[in-house]
Amino acid sequence: MLKLKAQIFCFFLFFTLIFTSCRDNKEQSGIETSNNSETTGILTDSETISEFFADSIAAKDLFLQRSEEVAAFYSKRKFEPVWVNPKLRESLFENIQNIDKEGLDPEDYNIKYFEESLSNLENLNQEDKSRLEISLTDNFLQLAHHLYYGKLDPIKIFEIWDLKKDDVDLVRLLDKAINQDDIDKTLNSIKPDHPVYLGLKKSLAEYAKLSTEEENIATITSGRTIKPDENDPRIPAIAKRLEELGFSIKYDSLANKNNKEIQETIKEFQLQYGIHVDGVIGPGTISSLNKGSKDRYHQILANMERWRWFPRDFGDHYILVNIPNYKLTVVKNKDTISTHKVMVGTQARKTPVFSDEIQYVVYNPTWTIPPTIKKKDVIPGAASNISYLKNRNLTVYDANGNEVDPSTINFGSGEGMNYTYRQKAGSSNPLGQVKIIYPNKYLIYLHDTPSKALFERNSRAESSGCVRVQDAIELSKYLLKNRSEYSPERIDEIIASGKTKQIEVTQKVKVHHLYWTAWRENGEARFTADIYGTDKKIYDLLNE
Repeated sequence: MLKLKAQIFCFFLFFTLIFTSCRDNKEQSGIETSNNSETTGILTDSETISEFFADSIAAKDLFLQRSEEVAAFYSKRKFEPVWVNPKLRESLFENIQNIDKEGLDPEDYNIKYFEESLSNLENLNQEDKSRLEISLTDNFLQLAHHLYYGKLDPIKIFEIWDLKKDDVDLVRLLDKAINQDDIDKTLNSIKPDHPVYLGLKKSLAEYAKLSTEEENIATITSGRTIKPDENDPRIPAIAKRLEELGFSIKYDSLANKNNKEIQETIKEFQLQYGIHVDGVIGPGTISSLNKGSKDRYHQILANMERWRWFPRDFGDHYILVNIPNYKLTVVKNKDTISTHKVMVGTQARKTPVFSDEIQYVVYNPTWTIPPTIKKKDVIPGAASNISYLKNRNLTVYDANGNEVDPSTINFGSGEGMNYTYRQKAGSSNPLGQVKIIYPNKYLIYLHDTPSKALFERNSRAESSGCVRVQDAIELSKYLLKNRSEYSPERIDEIIASGKTKQIEVTQKVKVHHLYWTAWRENGEARFTADIYGTDKKIYDLLNE
């Protein structure tokens, strides 16, 4: 409480000084302040605004969402009003009025207050006009902040979130809008402009309409997993729901069997909604079938918020990994060079959301066990059976890099955590024949895998956090394409030798690990499973 009172006092003192300074400057310079409120409807007396500001802050009856930026903006302009131009304030009002198209809520920006005040300017007294002037500024700044940074803090939602982007100076941004006499252009300049985000805006409009037209859907009850050719009384309801979702299906409304027709349609549904494609009707499939247009609308809102957290510029040459869609895309100068299926971290060992720059590739890599796997898998495994290490071709090293006999280590005491565990290169090495390194504190990288068949699965949250890449060798060859001494044939020779070799990547290529569960494809909205369960959390927080 004392801290709050001190802040209020300092705030009041600051504005008192500003007000006094403004008044003294006017007296010394002989500048007269004109009041053209009759033509514009807004007060243009800087002295009255500064006095109102200071009094309101002291009385705590002026709620500001971005008080520091508001103070900086008006002190810089010596409290001269900026919303004297009807075009500017009407443009801001229209942006707020239509901000739902960006997935934000107009009520967060005092839409009702502005609608009432701006339509009744001639009846406002001087205090009301000062309040309106300051509120327009405050809400522009808040709106701009939400459009650029997002409404929520991703660090409070994701366990590991480490994306950085350039800061935007909100005060300078408003200066620019006022000086250029263009609110629309200024706000548009800070919105995400990636094709995925622009596609989400189209999907949002579609599902906003669909959600208002949709009647209550009959929820399919949860229960046991329905395997192919099994009977279950929920089959007719499942078939009907598939039909409602636009899937062509012939079924007997009295039959209860998960027959071939149901299975094939379920597989189509699973493929479209990012569920493991097997024709088995399990909890995940039932949950997705039960999602109506309103649920998908909420999912789109969550994804649009998430895109506001992403960097605006990914660079000219980059690798984009969409974690829940299990997809890696190589992009150069806005052209897609290649796409690859990937496997990502499980729910327990999530792949983090972050960006970094590729530095080198390693052929025939050894695998140094990362801390999490060492603690949760290797140490308990060795404690229960010392042959665990030998069976997995793991060698133990001390802090000086000397090889240690595992039988001398008491794995049950915690002593095992003091050692390094490394698997030699070879056919059983989980990194396969190449790893692509962008050094980071999470020890995450792209790599090959000996388990190629797993890429045929539709649901691929299988790893311990790193990203396994289909055709990883081809990706590595692309990254070394500008180095003539490492032709594809030479790389094949290096791999065939079985010897570990590290090669620097001299192209500037960034890797972005991102997360989105909705996008647009072939003119239609597409969705995938929210494997880390963040969509509902984001939507709920947006509506608190």
